Amino acid sequence: MTASPSPHFYDASASRPGGASGDPAADPWGVRRAENLLTSLEGILSARVVTTPLGEVSEIHVLAQAGLSPKQVVRNVESALLAHLGVKIDHRKISVATTADVKPLAALDQHAVEHRAAQRVVLFEDLVVATVPRSRRVSATVTLATGGRAEMATEEGPDTARNRVETAARAAVAAMSRLFDVQVLALEGAQTVHVFDRQVAVVGVITIGGRDTRLLVGTAEVRESPEHAAVYAVLDATNRWALVHRPS
Repeated sequence: MTASPSPHFYDASASRPGGASGDPAADPWGVRRAENLLTSLEGILSARVVTTPLGEVSEIHVLAQAGLSPKQVVRNVESALLAHLGVKIDHRKISVATTADVKPLAALDQHAVEHRAAQRVVLFEDLVVATVPRSRRVSATVTLATGGRAEMATEEGPDTARNRVETAARAAVAAMSRLFDVQVLALEGAQTVHVFDRQVAVVGVITIGGRDTRLLVGTAEVRESPEHAAVYAVLDATNRWALVHRPS
C-alpha cells in the first residue's frame, strides 16, 4: 500500500489468516471498524480487510450487488476510509466481486427468522413459575398463541427439580389443548438429561385419536431455565401435529 502518514491498522492478531481480531478490545479502531464502515456503504454486501503482522493493509476484498460499477465501488471504498479513518489506500489493493444472488448477512438472518416463524404454528408467549404459599408445591402458568389468539393454563406440582420441569410441560400441554379446543393431548413425561455436555429437556406427549395413541417426542436445550426448555420441548414435539390441526 502506498500510504498516507497513518497507513496502518492496529490488529494484535493480524498474523492469523485474514488478519481479523477475535477480541474486539484488541482492535479498538482498526480492521473491524474498517470492515463495519465498508459494509455500511450502499450496495456492499460484505468486506474483508487483510493486514500484515505489522498492521499494514495488504488487501481489501469487497462483495457488491450486481449493477454497481466496480470502479465506483473502489472509489467509494477509498473515499470512506480516507474520510472516516484518515487512511489512504492504493486502489490496486482493492478487489471487487459482484453478485445478484447474495443478500447481506443481516437480511439472511432476518429471512431465516421469518421463515422459521412461519413454520412454527404455536408461539411461546410467557411462562410464570411460582411457589405456592405455605406449601412445598410450585405452579407453572404457560401462555401460548396462534393466529392472534392466546390461551393460558396453570398446573401445580411438588416443588422439586424434576417436578418443576413436568409441571411446566403439563401447563404447556394444557394450554395447547385449550388453544386448539381439543382433549386429545396428554403429557407422558418430562425430564432433563445431559447430552454432548449440554443439558437438554426431553418430553413425551401422547395424542389420542380413536382407538390409537401416538407418542410425540420433543427436545430443547436448557438455556434460560429447565422449565422454559420444557415448554419449548412440548412445542417441538407437537409442531407437526399443530400444522395438521391448526384452526382454519
